[in-house]
Amino acid sequence: MMPQTTPPRRICRDCDGFATATITTGLPSADGTRDTIRVNCPTCRGLGHTIPAALTRAGK
Repeated sequence: MMPQTTPPRRICRDCDGFATATITTGLPSADGTRDTIRVNCPTCRGLGHTIPAALTRAGK
């Protein structure tokens, strides 16, 4: 049986590994807390890392 290898992961250059941010809308809700929304990095889609382009092209 061959050992499985995983492709190397690189930290996303756009979000620097912090893939999801929680942002307050600034508007208070009825109970006095602030409404928040979660936003994912569009480059890594919220993963925090990317696969090198050379590996994704080789698989096509």
